[in-house]
Amino acid sequence: MNLSDIKPPAGQVKKKQRVGQGMGTGRGKFSGRGAKGAKSISGYSRMRGFEGGQMPLHRRLPKRGFTNIFRKEYAIVNLSTLDKLAGDTFDAAKVVELGVIKKMLDGLKILANGEITRPIHVTANIFSKAAEEKIKAAGGTVTLIEKKKQ
Repeated sequence: MNLSDIKPPAGQVKKKQRVGQGMGTGRGKFSGRGAKGAKSISGYSRMRGFEGGQMPLHRRLPKRGFTNIFRKEYAIVNLSTLDKLAGDTFDAAKVVELGVIKKMLDGLKILANGEITRPIHVTANIFSKAAEEKIKAAGGTVTLIEKKKQ
């Protein structure tokens, strides 16, 4: 058997309809596009969101607010959570390892929600004033991670 001898079954291969080849073909003059309108011309492409001349949805809806692209998103941990955890030294890596937070994001932030009953040593990017005071009052220490210069 030779690959060049293989032929498709009869009736499977059909000639492509050529449009715009004269009136006798059945697809002459307007080539099946109709007489006038945007879709009848070559190079037509409808813009995204086009609604047939109606004011598009993205222009009808009010636009408000502002998104700060430089916003920092911190992983937040409360003092009550740290009080329940075993150990007395906590930093970003340890908090992730213990499963308190899933992702570090842009850094670690300690908030003063809850009470602390033992001295702990915490290293984080940001502390709320109340959290810092509560940790120091319990006999613990607070270490700030230096911000990177851009």
